[in-house]
Amino acid sequence: MRSVRKTVLLAILASVVLVLALLHSWPTRASTAVDIWQRPGPIEERHLEERLPEPDHRFGNIPFHVRDHVASLLPRNGCVCEGESGGVNLPFAQLLFPRVSAHPLHAAFEASELEEMKRRRAKEYKSFQERTQTPADLLLIAEANNPLQYPTQGVEVRPLRTIIVPGLALYDLPRDHYLINLTATLGTLNVAAEVDGVKIKGDGEMRMALSSILLPNLNRQLQFVTYTNTLFHPSTADTVQFETDGHQASFSIKIRHSVTPKLYNTGSKGAEYNISALVTIATKTFLRYDKLQDLINSIRRYYPTVTIVIADDSETPQTISGPYIEHYIMPFGKGWFAGRNLAASQVTTKYLLWVDDDFVFTSNTKLEKLVDVLERTTLDLVGGAVREATGYTATYRQTISIESGEEDGDCLHMRRGFHHAIQGFPNCVVTDGVINFFLARTEKVQQVGFDPRLARVAHLEFFIDGLGSLHVGSCDDVIVNHATKIRLPWVSQSESDKTYAKFRYPPASSDATHTKNGLLFFKNRFQCLTRN
Repeated sequence: MRSVRKTVLLAILASVVLVLALLHSWPTRASTAVDIWQRPGPIEERHLEERLPEPDHRFGNIPFHVRDHVASLLPRNGCVCEGESGGVNLPFAQLLFPRVSAHPLHAAFEASELEEMKRRRAKEYKSFQERTQTPADLLLIAEANNPLQYPTQGVEVRPLRTIIVPGLALYDLPRDHYLINLTATLGTLNVAAEVDGVKIKGDGEMRMALSSILLPNLNRQLQFVTYTNTLFHPSTADTVQFETDGHQASFSIKIRHSVTPKLYNTGSKGAEYNISALVTIATKTFLRYDKLQDLINSIRRYYPTVTIVIADDSETPQTISGPYIEHYIMPFGKGWFAGRNLAASQVTTKYLLWVDDDFVFTSNTKLEKLVDVLERTTLDLVGGAVREATGYTATYRQTISIESGEEDGDCLHMRRGFHHAIQGFPNCVVTDGVINFFLARTEKVQQVGFDPRLARVAHLEFFIDGLGSLHVGSCDDVIVNHATKIRLPWVSQSESDKTYAKFRYPPASSDATHTKNGLLFFKNRFQCLTRN
């Protein structure tokens, strides 16, 4: 009987704990009060003034009253990571009643190296911003001429956050009464402060009206209009209608998360580049182990500590070992682009150097030159040149363009050539596609990727997929040699060479060619391809 009572009590206790856990984690609209007042009122007002792009000082003497519940939603210039303290220290407490914990990430570095890490990070972040920001991200204000003034571009809010809409104003001939209507579709409009003499209707809704008999007061009120995104989307835009009597305008507000930087610790000190910390060499091999070993030996002559990543889909893989070598085995005949994907996925350095397995490094294979181009420009990828045994040197520069079509699809045009030279680098040009010897930003290669369905015949397909996102260059003064393909008539071809040729050079009527063209037609929606 006692055992039954004990079992019942334990069951009741377990049920109570479970119910408490469910109540704690059950989604609800209600929230606890949080102390969000971190600064006194005057500082809050100054914060609002700082949010205005070059405030019109003609309205500076017009008083306003801060709406704390709106102004507190605006982003501040810094963030604080704070964890939750207290709580009950019981078994499974973190599982049943999870608390926020804060971890200072700078603790990952020794105090003696922290400042150097910060310097490198700041340098990389500046370079990241220069690459990712364009003139389209700049704030431009349309001067009054219709007579509405409003931002034409550069207004951005993070999803479900609030901003002040900059640059709104009305310039008109004198009239007895002024009225402004603002309408949004993905968020609500409000004011962060109220100006005397201005009536507000619809604040906190998608449509808001502001009216006054005093034009300066109305313009002052327009300086405090806020937009709050209410319909979540990680990357979209809202079009806001801006109206007054007889005039209408519209402007866009970008709604998106900021781009998360991927910064690389290059370990560089001084003027010289640390190639081993900056570059990983990647290649795909199939059967040709003698040529692969020649490649490795030539790399080690000039770059003894650079990591080499090898993707291998040979039928009977041989062991490739040595310091700074990573050898990854794939299913037999998995393919060219699948191997590229595998190799690229294992690169952890800032840059990836792609080479074929039958290339040979020489004194002209100066990776420092290619690194310098990427470090000092906004290019994502820069190709070099490949020298054949005959002495002929190729860069395979290609311009790629798309001509819009109708229901049948677009037309793809590829031409040999380039767009323009690069200032400061006399041997380099901007183009759209390059040869199989290139240095690229690792995250950009991983972002574009290599379609694994292209198993046998493929190269420019990578640049086609990257068109619009890859900024490509080519330099003809960084040269790698190509192992000779000339076969003497009295030297018989090995079985591995015969097998390689069978896979590498399929006939035009093969499935590989059909797959390639089928992807251009369906995946890329091209109806035709022209090239020279």
